[in-house]
Amino acid sequence: MEPGLSEAEGVDLRWLARVRAEQPEAVAEAAGRRERRALLGAGRRLMIVAADHPARGALGVGERAFAMADRADLLRRLCVALARPGVDGVLASADVVEDLLLLGVLDGKVVIGSMNRGGLAGASFELDDRFTGYRAEDLERFGLDAGKLLLRLDYDDPGSGSVRTLEAAARAVDAMAARRLPLFVEPFLSHRDPETGLVRADLSPRSVITSIAVASGLGGTSAYTWLKLPVTDDPDEMARVMETSALPAVLLGGDIKDGDQDATYEKWRAALQLPTVQGLVVGRSLLYPADGNVAAAVDTAVGLLRTTRGDT
Repeated sequence: MEPGLSEAEGVDLRWLARVRAEQPEAVAEAAGRRERRALLGAGRRLMIVAADHPARGALGVGERAFAMADRADLLRRLCVALARPGVDGVLASADVVEDLLLLGVLDGKVVIGSMNRGGLAGASFELDDRFTGYRAEDLERFGLDAGKLLLRLDYDDPGSGSVRTLEAAARAVDAMAARRLPLFVEPFLSHRDPETGLVRADLSPRSVITSIAVASGLGGTSAYTWLKLPVTDDPDEMARVMETSALPAVLLGGDIKDGDQDATYEKWRAALQLPTVQGLVVGRSLLYPADGNVAAAVDTAVGLLRTTRGDT
Protein backbone atom coordinates (compact mmCIF):
# COMPACT_ATOMS: atom_id res chain seq x y z
CA MET A 1 0.00 0.00 0.00
CA GLU A 2 1.43 3.36 -1.06
CA PRO A 3 1.80 6.31 1.37
CA GLY A 4 -1.39 8.33 1.42
CA LEU A 5 -3.48 5.23 0.65
CA SER A 6 -5.23 2.98 3.12
CA GLU A 7 -7.50 0.04 2.41
CA ALA A 8 -9.60 0.99 5.43
CA GLU A 9 -9.71 4.77 5.05
CA GLY A 10 -9.01 5.39 1.35
CA VAL A 11 -6.99 8.47 0.34
CA ASP A 12 -5.34 10.57 3.05
CA LEU A 13 -5.73 14.22 1.97
CA ARG A 14 -3.78 15.37 5.00
CA TRP A 15 -0.75 13.37 3.82
CA LEU A 16 -1.05 14.74 0.28
CA ALA A 17 -1.33 18.32 1.53
CA ARG A 18 1.69 17.88 3.80
CA VAL A 19 3.84 16.53 0.98
CA ARG A 20 2.74 19.34 -1.33
CA ALA A 21 3.45 21.98 1.34
CA GLU A 22 6.78 20.65 2.55
CA GLN A 23 8.18 18.94 -0.56
CA PRO A 24 6.75 20.53 -3.72
CA GLU A 25 9.67 19.04 -5.66
CA ALA A 26 8.19 15.60 -4.91
CA VAL A 27 5.78 16.04 -7.82
CA ALA A 28 8.55 16.31 -10.42
CA GLU A 29 10.48 13.54 -8.70
CA ALA A 30 7.47 11.21 -8.83
CA ALA A 31 6.95 12.06 -12.50
CA GLY A 32 10.60 11.27 -13.23
CA ARG A 33 10.35 7.88 -11.50
CA ARG A 34 7.16 6.86 -13.24
CA GLU A 35 7.45 3.72 -15.32
CA ARG A 36 6.26 4.59 -18.82
CA ARG A 37 4.74 2.42 -21.54
CA ALA A 38 3.67 2.61 -25.17
CA LEU A 39 0.38 4.36 -25.87
CA LEU A 40 -1.13 1.20 -27.33
CA GLY A 41 -0.40 -1.93 -25.35
CA ALA A 42 -0.28 -5.54 -26.47
CA GLY A 43 -4.03 -5.60 -27.09
CA ARG A 44 -3.75 -2.53 -29.33
CA ARG A 45 -6.77 -1.00 -27.61
CA LEU A 46 -7.12 1.82 -25.08
CA MET A 47 -9.22 1.99 -21.93
CA ILE A 48 -8.73 5.41 -20.35
CA VAL A 49 -10.54 6.82 -17.32
CA ALA A 50 -11.25 10.56 -17.59
CA ALA A 51 -11.23 12.94 -14.62
CA ASP A 52 -10.56 16.39 -16.05
CA HIS A 53 -14.08 17.71 -15.42
CA PRO A 54 -13.45 19.59 -12.13
CA ALA A 55 -10.88 21.97 -13.65
CA ARG A 56 -13.64 23.32 -15.93
CA GLY A 57 -16.04 23.71 -13.03
CA ALA A 58 -18.09 20.70 -14.17
CA LEU A 59 -18.51 19.01 -10.80
CA GLY A 60 -21.92 17.42 -11.11
CA VAL A 61 -22.86 13.80 -11.62
CA GLY A 62 -26.56 13.19 -12.18
CA GLU A 63 -28.48 14.97 -9.44
CA ARG A 64 -25.37 15.44 -7.27
CA ALA A 65 -24.22 18.95 -8.17
CA PHE A 66 -20.86 18.70 -6.37
CA ALA A 67 -20.09 14.98 -6.54
CA MET A 68 -16.63 15.53 -8.03
CA ALA A 69 -15.77 18.26 -5.52
CA ASP A 70 -14.85 15.64 -2.90
CA ARG A 71 -11.19 15.15 -3.85
CA ALA A 72 -10.50 12.23 -1.51
CA ASP A 73 -13.53 10.40 -2.87
CA LEU A 74 -12.58 11.18 -6.49
CA LEU A 75 -9.02 9.93 -5.95
CA ARG A 76 -10.30 6.80 -4.22
CA ARG A 77 -12.53 6.03 -7.19
CA LEU A 78 -9.67 6.66 -9.61
CA CYS A 79 -7.38 4.35 -7.66
CA VAL A 80 -10.00 1.60 -7.80
CA ALA A 81 -10.45 2.11 -11.55
CA LEU A 82 -6.72 2.22 -12.33
CA ALA A 83 -6.15 -1.01 -10.41
CA ARG A 84 -8.61 -2.99 -12.54
CA PRO A 85 -7.18 -5.31 -15.22
CA GLY A 86 -7.37 -3.84 -18.70
CA VAL A 87 -7.39 -0.17 -17.65
CA ASP A 88 -4.61 1.58 -19.54
CA GLY A 89 -4.50 4.96 -17.87
CA VAL A 90 -6.03 8.28 -16.96
CA LEU A 91 -6.93 11.62 -18.54
CA ALA A 92 -6.83 14.51 -16.07
CA SER A 93 -5.74 18.05 -15.29
CA ALA A 94 -2.39 18.70 -13.63
CA ASP A 95 -3.67 18.75 -10.04
CA VAL A 96 -5.34 15.34 -10.34
CA VAL A 97 -2.40 13.81 -12.25
CA GLU A 98 -0.02 15.06 -9.57
CA ASP A 99 -2.14 13.68 -6.73
CA LEU A 100 -2.07 10.30 -8.47
CA LEU A 101 1.69 10.55 -9.05
CA LEU A 102 2.25 11.22 -5.35
CA LEU A 103 0.02 8.26 -4.50
CA GLY A 104 2.20 6.08 -6.73
CA VAL A 105 -0.60 4.58 -8.85
CA LEU A 106 0.50 5.65 -12.36
CA ASP A 107 3.41 3.28 -13.01
CA GLY A 108 2.91 1.48 -16.31
CA LYS A 109 -0.13 3.60 -17.11
CA VAL A 110 -0.83 6.00 -19.97
CA VAL A 111 -1.16 9.55 -18.61
CA ILE A 112 -2.96 12.11 -20.78
CA GLY A 113 -2.86 15.75 -19.70
CA SER A 114 -5.89 17.99 -20.22
CA MET A 115 -4.88 21.24 -21.93
CA ASN A 116 -7.73 23.74 -22.30
CA ARG A 117 -9.97 24.21 -19.27
CA GLY A 118 -10.76 27.92 -19.64
CA GLY A 119 -14.29 27.48 -21.01
CA LEU A 120 -15.88 27.14 -17.59
CA ALA A 121 -19.14 25.24 -17.48
CA GLY A 122 -22.10 27.62 -17.56
CA ALA A 123 -20.01 30.78 -18.03
CA SER A 124 -20.88 33.49 -20.53
CA PHE A 125 -17.38 32.94 -21.99
CA GLU A 126 -17.66 29.14 -22.11
CA LEU A 127 -16.96 28.96 -25.84
CA ASP A 128 -13.74 30.97 -25.45
CA ASP A 129 -12.02 27.82 -24.24
CA ARG A 130 -8.53 29.14 -23.58
CA PHE A 131 -5.58 26.90 -22.81
CA THR A 132 -5.30 27.26 -19.06
CA GLY A 133 -4.15 23.70 -18.34
CA TYR A 134 -1.17 21.74 -19.59
CA ARG A 135 0.95 23.19 -22.38
CA ALA A 136 2.90 21.01 -24.80
CA GLU A 137 6.14 21.90 -23.00
CA ASP A 138 4.64 20.87 -19.65
CA LEU A 139 3.57 17.48 -20.98
CA GLU A 140 7.09 16.95 -22.32
CA ARG A 141 8.77 18.17 -19.11
CA PHE A 142 6.79 15.86 -16.86
CA GLY A 143 7.10 12.89 -19.21
CA LEU A 144 3.38 12.50 -19.84
CA ASP A 145 2.24 10.38 -22.76
CA ALA A 146 -0.26 12.56 -24.61
CA GLY A 147 -2.47 15.63 -24.38
CA LYS A 148 -6.16 16.29 -24.89
CA LEU A 149 -8.05 19.39 -25.96
CA LEU A 150 -11.73 20.24 -26.15
CA LEU A 151 -12.94 22.01 -29.30
CA ARG A 152 -16.51 23.32 -29.17
CA LEU A 153 -17.61 25.37 -32.17
CA ASP A 154 -20.78 27.47 -32.31
CA TYR A 155 -21.37 28.96 -35.76
CA ASP A 156 -23.55 31.64 -34.15
CA ASP A 157 -21.16 32.56 -31.33
CA PRO A 158 -21.33 36.39 -31.23
CA GLY A 159 -18.23 36.72 -29.06
CA SER A 160 -15.91 34.89 -31.48
CA GLY A 161 -14.77 32.59 -28.68
CA SER A 162 -15.14 29.59 -30.96
CA VAL A 163 -12.76 30.93 -33.60
CA ARG A 164 -10.19 31.88 -30.94
CA THR A 165 -10.41 28.36 -29.54
CA LEU A 166 -10.09 26.94 -33.06
CA GLU A 167 -6.90 28.89 -33.69
CA ALA A 168 -5.43 27.97 -30.30
CA ALA A 169 -6.26 24.32 -30.95
CA ALA A 170 -4.41 24.39 -34.27
CA ARG A 171 -1.32 25.82 -32.58
CA ALA A 172 -1.54 23.13 -29.89
CA VAL A 173 -1.60 20.48 -32.63
CA ASP A 174 1.59 22.00 -34.05
CA ALA A 175 3.31 22.20 -30.66
CA MET A 176 2.48 18.61 -29.79
CA ALA A 177 3.55 17.28 -33.18
CA ALA A 178 6.88 19.12 -32.87
CA ARG A 179 7.48 17.04 -29.71
CA ARG A 180 6.10 13.84 -31.25
CA LEU A 181 3.42 13.68 -28.58
CA PRO A 182 -0.06 12.37 -29.42
CA LEU A 183 -2.92 14.83 -29.02
CA PHE A 184 -6.54 13.76 -28.54
CA VAL A 185 -8.89 16.36 -30.03
CA GLU A 186 -12.50 16.28 -28.79
CA PRO A 187 -14.63 18.30 -31.26
CA PHE A 188 -18.28 19.28 -31.04
CA LEU A 189 -20.55 21.56 -32.98
CA SER A 190 -22.39 23.33 -30.18
CA HIS A 191 -25.09 25.90 -29.55
CA ARG A 192 -26.54 27.83 -26.64
CA ASP A 193 -29.93 26.70 -25.45
CA PRO A 194 -32.17 29.77 -25.93
CA GLU A 195 -34.06 29.05 -22.71
CA THR A 196 -31.26 28.16 -20.30
CA GLY A 197 -28.28 29.81 -22.01
CA LEU A 198 -26.27 26.62 -21.49
CA VAL A 199 -23.94 25.30 -24.19
CA ARG A 200 -25.23 22.06 -25.70
CA ALA A 201 -23.40 19.68 -28.02
CA ASP A 202 -25.15 18.67 -31.24
CA LEU A 203 -24.74 14.90 -31.53
CA SER A 204 -26.62 14.49 -34.79
CA PRO A 205 -24.66 12.48 -37.40
CA ARG A 206 -24.41 15.51 -39.68
CA SER A 207 -22.88 17.69 -36.99
CA VAL A 208 -20.46 15.06 -35.75
CA ILE A 209 -19.29 14.46 -39.34
CA THR A 210 -18.62 18.18 -39.72
CA SER A 211 -16.77 18.40 -36.41
CA ILE A 212 -14.56 15.43 -37.38
CA ALA A 213 -13.68 17.04 -40.70
CA VAL A 214 -12.72 20.32 -39.01
CA ALA A 215 -10.68 18.68 -36.24
CA SER A 216 -8.82 16.41 -38.65
CA GLY A 217 -7.52 19.38 -40.64
CA LEU A 218 -6.06 21.37 -37.74
CA GLY A 219 -2.42 22.39 -37.76
CA GLY A 220 0.50 21.82 -40.07
CA THR A 221 0.41 18.03 -39.66
CA SER A 222 -2.09 15.49 -38.36
CA ALA A 223 0.56 12.81 -37.82
CA TYR A 224 0.13 12.87 -34.05
CA THR A 225 -3.57 13.75 -33.89
CA TRP A 226 -6.18 11.40 -32.47
CA LEU A 227 -9.91 12.07 -32.26
CA LYS A 228 -12.05 11.69 -29.13
CA LEU A 229 -15.62 11.33 -30.34
CA PRO A 230 -19.15 10.75 -29.05
CA VAL A 231 -21.52 8.07 -30.23
CA THR A 232 -24.11 9.99 -32.24
CA ASP A 233 -27.78 10.37 -31.42
CA ASP A 234 -28.39 7.75 -34.12
CA PRO A 235 -25.89 4.95 -33.38
CA ASP A 236 -26.84 3.21 -36.62
CA GLU A 237 -25.14 6.10 -38.44
CA MET A 238 -21.79 5.70 -36.67
CA ALA A 239 -20.22 3.72 -39.52
CA ARG A 240 -20.94 6.57 -41.93
CA VAL A 241 -19.78 9.15 -39.40
CA MET A 242 -16.46 7.41 -38.84
CA GLU A 243 -15.74 7.29 -42.56
CA THR A 244 -15.02 11.04 -42.38
CA SER A 245 -11.39 10.63 -41.29
CA ALA A 246 -8.56 8.10 -41.26
CA LEU A 247 -7.26 9.43 -37.93
CA PRO A 248 -7.32 6.98 -35.01
CA ALA A 249 -10.21 7.63 -32.65
CA VAL A 250 -11.46 6.78 -29.19
CA LEU A 251 -15.06 6.97 -28.04
CA LEU A 252 -15.95 9.28 -25.18
CA GLY A 253 -18.36 7.93 -22.64
CA GLY A 254 -20.42 10.84 -21.36
CA ASP A 255 -23.28 10.39 -18.94
CA ILE A 256 -25.60 7.39 -19.07
CA LYS A 257 -28.76 8.80 -20.64
CA ASP A 258 -32.09 8.06 -18.98
CA GLY A 259 -30.33 5.61 -16.66
CA ASP A 260 -30.25 3.01 -19.45
CA GLN A 261 -26.78 1.63 -18.85
CA ASP A 262 -27.25 -1.53 -20.94
CA ALA A 263 -28.34 0.47 -24.00
CA THR A 264 -25.31 2.75 -23.65
CA TYR A 265 -22.94 -0.20 -23.42
CA GLU A 266 -24.50 -1.73 -26.52
CA LYS A 267 -23.90 1.52 -28.46
CA TRP A 268 -20.26 1.49 -27.37
CA ARG A 269 -19.91 -2.18 -28.32
CA ALA A 270 -21.18 -1.59 -31.86
CA ALA A 271 -19.03 1.51 -32.41
CA LEU A 272 -15.90 -0.22 -31.09
CA GLN A 273 -16.03 -2.57 -34.08
CA LEU A 274 -15.47 0.25 -36.58
CA PRO A 275 -12.03 0.26 -38.22
CA THR A 276 -10.66 3.59 -36.93
CA VAL A 277 -11.93 3.22 -33.35
CA GLN A 278 -9.12 2.28 -30.98
CA GLY A 279 -10.79 2.33 -27.58
CA LEU A 280 -12.75 4.15 -24.89
CA VAL A 281 -12.21 7.24 -22.74
CA VAL A 282 -14.90 7.25 -20.08
CA GLY A 283 -15.24 9.35 -16.94
CA ARG A 284 -18.25 9.97 -14.75
CA SER A 285 -20.31 7.00 -15.91
CA LEU A 286 -17.56 4.64 -14.68
CA LEU A 287 -16.34 6.59 -11.67
CA TYR A 288 -19.86 7.33 -10.39
CA PRO A 289 -22.10 4.45 -11.52
CA ALA A 290 -25.67 4.38 -10.27
CA ASP A 291 -25.03 1.35 -8.06
CA GLY A 292 -21.76 2.79 -6.67
CA ASN A 293 -19.70 -0.20 -7.81
CA VAL A 294 -16.76 1.39 -9.65
CA ALA A 295 -14.89 -1.86 -10.15
CA ALA A 296 -17.87 -3.59 -11.77
CA ALA A 297 -18.57 -0.64 -14.08
CA VAL A 298 -14.94 -0.51 -15.19
CA ASP A 299 -14.81 -4.27 -15.72
CA THR A 300 -17.90 -4.09 -17.93
CA ALA A 301 -16.31 -1.39 -20.10
CA VAL A 302 -13.08 -3.35 -20.37
CA GLY A 303 -15.13 -6.38 -21.38
CA LEU A 304 -16.53 -4.43 -24.32
CA LEU A 305 -13.01 -3.91 -25.64
CA ARG A 306 -12.18 -7.59 -25.26
CA THR A 307 -15.23 -8.73 -27.21
CA THR A 308 -14.70 -6.44 -30.19
CA ARG A 309 -12.30 -6.69 -33.09
CA GLY A 310 -8.57 -7.20 -32.83
CA ASP A 311 -8.13 -7.98 -29.14
CA THR A 312 -5.87 -10.64 -27.76
